[in-house]
Amino acid sequence: MKKLPFLIAVCFVMFQSRGQIDNSLDVLLSAGIEDAQRFASDYLKPGTNGLMHGMNANWFNSAKAKPLGAFEISIIGNYGPIKDEKKTFVMDTDLYNNVTFSQGGSAQRVATVLGTNNPDVDVIVKYDDPIFGGQEVTVTLPNGIGEDIDFIPTAIIQGALGVSNGFEVKARFVPKLNFDDVEFGMYGGALQAEFTKWLSHDIYMPVSISGLIAYTQVNTTYDLTNSSGIEGENQRVENATSTWLFQLLASTKLPIINFYGGLGFLSGTSDSDLKGTYIITDGSITADPIIDPFSISSKVSDVRATLGTKLKLGFFRLNAEYHISDFNVFSVGLNFGFR
Repeated sequence: MKKLPFLIAVCFVMFQSRGQIDNSLDVLLSAGIEDAQRFASDYLKPGTNGLMHGMNANWFNSAKAKPLGAFEISIIGNYGPIKDEKKTFVMDTDLYNNVTFSQGGSAQRVATVLGTNNPDVDVIVKYDDPIFGGQEVTVTLPNGIGEDIDFIPTAIIQGALGVSNGFEVKARFVPKLNFDDVEFGMYGGALQAEFTKWLSHDIYMPVSISGLIAYTQVNTTYDLTNSSGIEGENQRVENATSTWLFQLLASTKLPIINFYGGLGFLSGTSDSDLKGTYIITDGSITADPIIDPFSISSKVSDVRATLGTKLKLGFFRLNAEYHISDFNVFSVGLNFGFR
């Protein structure tokens, strides 16, 4: 996946300047932090919202809670197809201070981090040069991951343990990973309670019914030292994404293959902060340092439905499920269980 920090840091990320200057990156930041923040927020929102949906797939594969001491280890892979409406957003330059479209007009659809501009979209950025006064430069708006892939992938390791009559606790994580200039880690926990477990043994129910509450946290740091192209120090983007999931679920009680489904509510917030010191230069002229330029935030608050099936094969099980919401997610799990 492309480096998101660069996208955030300069607002028009991975651009190809069509002006004849070498410091286009400096110019873009000089054009105004407010414009950079507005573009970054609209550009990244579908990506962070899609991540929040993907990281909450496959929290359960049955409404039946495990008995005391029984546990299950799961390896989960998620595939989130990207809807066409998430690949673009309407950019209205009337809301910007120093940006206009090269081809005229004030509003048009441009690529988000999940899409691509075809053909390219150029904008004119105005900025103040300390010597020559008002200047303009033409830059090309960035494409997103839509150039390379058409889905949002996530992968998770999860454990579940029966702790008492009708209760099951779960934990999932992605160990802290470091690659290139990115540090990534994820953890989460859930409590599932089987309501039908508390009914009298004289009452037969053909299905199990449970409720689940889950919390997930993702922390990511992007080191911009080698990619920003701007003088300064400790340049980075810090992202914290957290979600809550509330789910009502039901499943069948068959011996080999079972079916399950649920209806739930997902709530989450993703905060990205551009940190560090950025020194904008123009030849021999140096502007005052910009410290911790801006923060952007994205929220989700969506209802979702889940349909799934699980196949038991001895001590291991396979499950597959599909989540229907603002971002749909298909998920599969390989589960090893012991009772």
